[in-house]
Formats: sequence, C-alpha cells, structure tokens
Amino acid sequence: VQLQASGGGLVQAGGSLRLSCAASRRIFFTYDLGWFRQAPEKEREFVAVITLNAIRYYADSVKGRFTISKDSAKNTVDLQMNSLKPEDTAVYYCAKFMGGRYYDPGNYNGWGQGTLVTVSS
Repeated sequence: VQLQASGGGLVQAGGSLRLSCAASRRIFFTYDLGWFRQAPEKEREFVAVITLNAIRYYADSVKGRFTISKDSAKNTVDLQMNSLKPEDTAVYYCAKFMGGRYYDPGNYNGWGQGTLVTVSS
C-alpha cells in the first residue's frame, strides 16, 4: 500500500477530527497529495490537495472548515476537519496526483484503504 489513511471515527456534528495520510518518503517528496471522500452510493469526490510547494486547494463544501497540511519529518499529509456536518460522513482516502485537474479522482493513484468518518446529528 503506497498511501494509508487513518484517524477516522465517530463524532457529533460541530466536532473535529484529524486524519493522517502516511506516505513513503519517495512519494511524499515527488507528488502533490490529495484527499477524497466517498459517501455510500455516491461517487468519490475531491476534498483537498496540497502541492509540493505547499499550495492548497479545497472543495467549496469544505473551504473554511478543513485544513490540509503536511509534515516532512513524518512524511504525512494531514486533514484537520472542524465544524463537521452529517453530510461529511464518508470514507476518506488519500492519493497521489498524476496530472490533469485536481478535482478529478481519475487523475490520482496509490489509493489506500481509506478511513471512515461518521458525523452524527
């Protein structure tokens, strides 16, 4: 597994969670890395991406609530999620960007197992 997401769990609406994506050193220093999520019976959707130069892009639905960051000492990309809503419930995945448009999951690979986030109302 090239990338492994962790940190999911059950949280009440309005709460916070911090997800972490562990990458190999080679991947961490070679690729832009993104977070996606997939709710039951829905398509996988873009959440956020951080470039090698630490430029960040977010989906409109999470802008102002989620923050993506990376730790070069640990080779991890984290997703701090605040003010969580029930509609944020999904399995969250991280992946490496291969080129094209950031919001298209078809432009990523290295998907790991994902981590489940459940937000109760």
